[in-house]
Amino acid sequence: CGGCQQACPVFIEPIPKIIQMRRYLVMEEARFPEPMQAALRGLENRGHPYQGAVPGRTDWAKGLDVPVLAEKGTAEYLYWVGCAAAFDERTQKVARAFVRILQAAGVDFAILGDEERCTGDVARRIGHEYLFQMQARANIETLNRHGVRKIVTACPHCYNTLRHEYPHFGGHYEVTHHTELIARLLREGRVRPVRPLEQRVAYHDSCYLGRHNGIYAPPREILRGIPGVRPVEFERTREDGFCCGAGGGMTWFEERIGTRVNLERTEEALRLLPQVVGTACPFCLSMFEDGIRAKDAAETLRVLDVAELVAAAL
Repeated sequence: CGGCQQACPVFIEPIPKIIQMRRYLVMEEARFPEPMQAALRGLENRGHPYQGAVPGRTDWAKGLDVPVLAEKGTAEYLYWVGCAAAFDERTQKVARAFVRILQAAGVDFAILGDEERCTGDVARRIGHEYLFQMQARANIETLNRHGVRKIVTACPHCYNTLRHEYPHFGGHYEVTHHTELIARLLREGRVRPVRPLEQRVAYHDSCYLGRHNGIYAPPREILRGIPGVRPVEFERTREDGFCCGAGGGMTWFEERIGTRVNLERTEEALRLLPQVVGTACPFCLSMFEDGIRAKDAAETLRVLDVAELVAAAL
């Protein structure tokens, strides 16, 4: 989550050391949890870490007239959908909501469609550096072939990888998180939420959007721009925010020691008495969905991406 690294007064950096230890366990000893192994096998064989019967990479876009870059030729923005929005049924709703916002604002965009592969973030965080670099180079070749210059994505993990790690392999792009673009569209008047939602919304900071990239203002600006939304802050928020428990490949690992991270964060949300937990990350969304079910709070609390809230108010 980056919390200890940010707070350390003597500048110790645990994250690179942990990743290096993971690389030894994964690449030298092949000793790491089976669910993570299955995720990496899927990534290597199918270009994504999701298991079982999954939809096609563009099924989420049916009926939305979403242009594919290979067919359209050029676009101002490439919308990097990400594996979660492509293959997770819940997160597909976020992708559809974001597309409706882009279309309402008249943004010139396209997707890669079946040419998109996982950025490799999960492979690098788990410790399979070789697989990460394979994914990165394949994606960069595709992006450069299409002449992509601007990328927008709703996944902070994709954002972080595309913006900070791809340049080391020749992938230089202007990468924007969807909250940054939506906030700008609201300021410019290109998106006009007019339907009051009358919701008390507690916004949760994603670690890879917040601490790792310093993006705190745009999601809150979006919430203030939606009629009827009453934003509230978590006890631990912004730089002191608390992890959802899914980053660093932990989505594919079941915690067995102590209190599960997402349950502790869900309990903190419930103490605020909101109707909605607002997120800006597919992993945070999934972890709150799980936490709300575990706490039998589904009748009083929902979790929604900020794009879903904006789309609902259009």
